[in-house]
Amino acid sequence: MFSNRLFNILIPVISVVLGLLAGAVIMISFGYNPVAGYQALWNGSFGDTYFFGETIRQVTPYIFTGLAVAFAFRSGLFNIGAEGQVIVGWLASVWVGASFDGPMIIHLPLALIAAALAGALWGFLPGLLKAKLGVHEVIITIMMNYIALHVSNTLIRTVLSENKDTSDKITDSASLASSWLMEWTSYSRLHYGILVALFAAVVMWFLLEKTTAGFELRSVGFNKHASEYAGMNVGKNIILAMVISGAFAGLGGAMEGLGTFGYMPTHSAFTNLGFDGIAVALLGGNHALGVVLSAILFGTLKIGALNMPTEADVPSELVEIVIALIIFFVASSYIIRWALLRLKKEGK
Repeated sequence: MFSNRLFNILIPVISVVLGLLAGAVIMISFGYNPVAGYQALWNGSFGDTYFFGETIRQVTPYIFTGLAVAFAFRSGLFNIGAEGQVIVGWLASVWVGASFDGPMIIHLPLALIAAALAGALWGFLPGLLKAKLGVHEVIITIMMNYIALHVSNTLIRTVLSENKDTSDKITDSASLASSWLMEWTSYSRLHYGILVALFAAVVMWFLLEKTTAGFELRSVGFNKHASEYAGMNVGKNIILAMVISGAFAGLGGAMEGLGTFGYMPTHSAFTNLGFDGIAVALLGGNHALGVVLSAILFGTLKIGALNMPTEADVPSELVEIVIALIIFFVASSYIIRWALLRLKKEGK
């Protein structure tokens, strides 16, 4: 009745449906109309060209952070440090973007490369400590999130600007923004970064599914001891996985620095892009296409939530509850799998 491929598709779909239904129950219990609430959410995401542009703009960094976490997962690692890697990638891209003005064909790629390298460096140290000393990557990446946050704030105030809480603005030659896209979407902040994000998803798919290096990374993720017995260098693959994961997250930061804002502000708290990337990866089944679809869902919920208080009088915090419920059902996917297996047996 159900193939393994269909299982992998049905489980996240059912998780989303159950999360939305649970959110509707909560709205009803607090006296809100769920139909009006979800209609307002949809209108706030795709109701006109401006909201459409803002939704796609929000989806862009989610794709990158989702890819970062998913890539590490597929390699048997749990990268909680995508948040810090986003921050250092954002910082590096703005630093290069504001440092000089030159041909866009050179300047923009340099800024993107700087972001990827910064994120890769922030992933390299946890990977090295994991490979050489067996230190759990979760602990190291959590600590490095705080280092990234406070070091970036210090550099913005002392190096990238003079006693200000924002860096200098990047030059036009390093910008992903497009006047054509802005005009087409009623002056939203949509930029060309979505094309870079989709290309990155293709790169992840090709690397993991079609290359020898990807096979080794997946093999190490399945079973380190068997991979080592087969002659694979487990330590090298652990480091490589964290470096590539960090590079994806760093590029997610570049989308904010080179596209959405054009500068980097100091942050009193985390951006949450990296932490949301964990949920995006989980819902997407840690596959490139799944991550893209999951990022679209989360971007829709985040932007649509802004319209719920004004159009349906529903608190935007309720969307956070819906997201949390979706994550809960994804995390409890073994229950859904068990139910589908029961249906499969009864259908025989």
